Amino acid sequence: MADQFRFDALGSTGSSAVHTPRLDELSSHGTVFENCYCNSPLCVPSRASMLTGRLPFRIASYDNGSELPAGTPTLTHYLRLAGWQTVLSGKMHFIGPDQLHGFEERLVGDIYPAALDWTPDWRRGLYRNPGTSVRKLRLSGPAGPTAEMRYDDRVQAAALACLPRLARNQRPFFLCVSYTHPHDPFRIAEPYWNLYRDGEIDPPAAPSPLPEELHEYNRWIAFHQEQDLCPPSEEESRRSRRAYYGMVSYVDEKVGQLLARLEELGLANDTAVVFTSDHGEMLGDHGMWFKRTFYDGAAKVPLVIALPGAPPARRVQQVTSLVDLFPTILDIAGVAAPDDALDGHSLVPLLRDDCRDWKDQALGEYLGEGVLQPMRFVRQGRYKYVYVEEHPPLLFDLLSDPVEEVDLSGRPELACDEQDLRQVLLKDWDGPTIRRSVLRSQQERLLVSRALLTGRLRSWDYESRPEL
Repeated sequence: MADQFRFDALGSTGSSAVHTPRLDELSSHGTVFENCYCNSPLCVPSRASMLTGRLPFRIASYDNGSELPAGTPTLTHYLRLAGWQTVLSGKMHFIGPDQLHGFEERLVGDIYPAALDWTPDWRRGLYRNPGTSVRKLRLSGPAGPTAEMRYDDRVQAAALACLPRLARNQRPFFLCVSYTHPHDPFRIAEPYWNLYRDGEIDPPAAPSPLPEELHEYNRWIAFHQEQDLCPPSEEESRRSRRAYYGMVSYVDEKVGQLLARLEELGLANDTAVVFTSDHGEMLGDHGMWFKRTFYDGAAKVPLVIALPGAPPARRVQQVTSLVDLFPTILDIAGVAAPDDALDGHSLVPLLRDDCRDWKDQALGEYLGEGVLQPMRFVRQGRYKYVYVEEHPPLLFDLLSDPVEEVDLSGRPELACDEQDLRQVLLKDWDGPTIRRSVLRSQQERLLVSRALLTGRLRSWDYESRPEL
């Protein structure tokens, strides 16, 4: 698992700009899901949704300060009950005192704090956040070993060292290796930077619109990220994209090392391999950076699943999302999934080229910092419909307009399609109710956070202990 890895930052998905030979090789032996979406373009709610098989609003995972309660069943709880050994190496961005959530073993701690301190406050209205500002793009480029590289090197070393022990164990294992790359800041060691040249760096897919052309929610995010104060220059954009591609190649190398170790241990023919990311990265498309928006750059993710003995090099066009991974992995493992508690569906029929009855649909939401209202989108078939409470919707035809430049909402010839999409999106979604829940959750967590920073301090951060 990567962090902030764009869906198209792979050679196997048609990008000629990126060098990803190991992931391309994995894709040639597996199934590439070309229209997979995260269920929230933000780390914590996306990962919580993926691990629970439930959409973020159902588990009150609204933002990067949201705790996943210890009593919420996860994928790893079900695997563990069925006799599987569950191991995590790397980032999962759990908030709260439970830093395992069904993982039997965690090899290294997280790169981000486990406290409630990143809870946003919608009561403040719009406010800027220097921590997520585009100002940091001025520092993009080659660098010595960064804190992020040192972290991912530890994650990789721990995973590679653990695999022989798992191979000797009589129990089947589920190993999640989760990197923080290619998450910003966009700084990478020179060997990866030098894989690229400035002249090879493609420009953003969609140009920056005029400020008055921005939809209200994108205007909120642009303000939050200080885009009006320090708009990135063309040079900053090119250097940031080049460094990002170098970070992608760094992840690619790590994946290749893991696959090689599986071969060395004789596990390659008996191991299912899944590669994905929690969300994407805008990389300057539409003048936007990082995530927190519903454009495909941020909301769409890579998903490759390689099963032993499966037909090689398959492509799936049907719409899927990360919430589908919970039932999919249980299905692959031969473990029964709960029938009525999940929002996702197993992808195994699609892996077998059986598309009958597939929903062809993905739902995503954003309830985090930088916005003022609940937001949701549905991708169904060729269309994406975006709903923002108290504001006009957006409708894109991704078949004829893959970079989402033409808003088709309100077109008479698409009125039936738009109404159908709106009904799907609002079937279980009441904006005012969700807004009240978000505001209440924020205020409760902000109070607890302030209290825990008063007097004697206790950290929830995970401290790894070597397996004896």
